[in-house]
Amino acid sequence: MKKLHKITAQLRDPESGCPWDKEQSFESIADCTIEEAYEVVEAIESQDYESLKDELGDLLFQVSFHSLMAEEKGLFTLDDVIDSITDKLIRRHPHVFSDKKIHSSDVQTDEWERIKVIEQRKKSNDASLMDGIGNNQPALNKSFKIGKKARAVGFDWPEINGVYKKIFEEIDELKAAVESSSEDEIENELGDLFFTLVSLARHLKVNPESALRSANKKFIDRFKTMEHLAKQQNKKLDEMTLEELESLWQLAKENDQDGQ
Repeated sequence: MKKLHKITAQLRDPESGCPWDKEQSFESIADCTIEEAYEVVEAIESQDYESLKDELGDLLFQVSFHSLMAEEKGLFTLDDVIDSITDKLIRRHPHVFSDKKIHSSDVQTDEWERIKVIEQRKKSNDASLMDGIGNNQPALNKSFKIGKKARAVGFDWPEINGVYKKIFEEIDELKAAVESSSEDEIENELGDLFFTLVSLARHLKVNPESALRSANKKFIDRFKTMEHLAKQQNKKLDEMTLEELESLWQLAKENDQDGQ
């Protein structure tokens, strides 16, 4: 980290540094930080571990870059950042760093959220369990975190059948909203359905963002196969009937290596 931080400082040097790096601010590279995080995820999903090594390095550079800019402003240093996370990990894992015993990941997740509330209330008596949820993250991930926080105080379905029942209720309410032709109600009920589906993902221990990314990739791959099959028939997709398109889709599914 010291070597990386030294290189970062050279890039930001007012006289001999890189013109681009010298011009950057927290705001201007915020999108870069998000992009690097997504590239880490992409490398993991593709099981490209050589790329994962590189992408983790790029993400680590973002930490160094932001920390250096903060240091220039007299806000905090890279050492402060590292001290902050190490102290937090110790505080939030009393079952590892003290005598407290926790024997399941579900209990640990709930305990983590409760400890966060205690920490927040030390700063403000008005702190809410829902404080600290990032607003700039994808909506699916935010819903996932909201559900985990609510679960920490027991506000959750005790078993998965309750989630299934709620999904059917939300579908019925969405149908009623569609019949009423109320755009606001349709949006509200569709949002409720999405939120409940995220709750189902949480109960199934599936990350909804990852599941949807996987579904997106699967659809794209199958659609490209459809285009290839249509080309073999000297046809274009936009010239085919719905029945013909459905037939191609079924062939594309059969061509999937995973058999899905």
